[in-house]
Amino acid sequence: MVQHPEVLWAQRSSETDPAKNVIYLTVNVPDIQPESLEYNLTPTSIHFKAKSGDPARNIPEREYQFDLDFFAEVIPEESTKKLSSRSLYLVLRKKEAKEEYWPRLTKEKVRNAFIKTDFSKWVDEDEQDAAADPVEEDEGPVGGMGGMGGMPGMGGMGGMPGMGGMGSMPGMGGMPGGMDLEALMAQMGQGGGFPGGGPSGAGAEDEEGDDSDDDGPPPLEDAEPSK
Repeated sequence: MVQHPEVLWAQRSSETDPAKNVIYLTVNVPDIQPESLEYNLTPTSIHFKAKSGDPARNIPEREYQFDLDFFAEVIPEESTKKLSSRSLYLVLRKKEAKEEYWPRLTKEKVRNAFIKTDFSKWVDEDEQDAAADPVEEDEGPVGGMGGMGGMPGMGGMGGMPGMGGMGSMPGMGGMPGGMDLEALMAQMGQGGGFPGGGPSGAGAEDEEGDDSDDDGPPPLEDAEPSK
């Protein structure tokens, strides 16, 4: 039994830039068998027919087909297609360069349950200049994390595994004398704090003699005698 595939669409429009005067069309059929694909694009229409599935992987075979007439003309020679394991992705170049969007994808104003707006790529007509170009789903995330070392502002954590790189973290002042983390933690447990600086970077001698304004009045012996 031949089925109608789900077709997702979005668009951009431009009077001056042909690369931004396009239709984004995704035929949402996974595991298309490349040898079965029938794809014919004309200035006014598109024909698609294909089988999907893989019996060797216990994925049942299905047959899909659709034909539709466009609202306006496209340029087949300047349009592109890409077949992936998820879908057939098309970028169709509109023939008429204008700022206004097409009001719909199809020539006839008929509701089709299989044609849906691709909200992952759609932007409003008055916001398209500030919008980035859509990224194909099968391309994967852009600028992925690539491990902790690639996170902005982290500076690679200076060799975070094993904490051996802590000495290179700003504000830590390094690990003096090759001191390892165990020795550091032991010293902190005895109230020594970080060597070479407390929380605000002050030295050990400052920690011993520092009297905060919140500690109350000065000791009696330091007070001025009454007159």
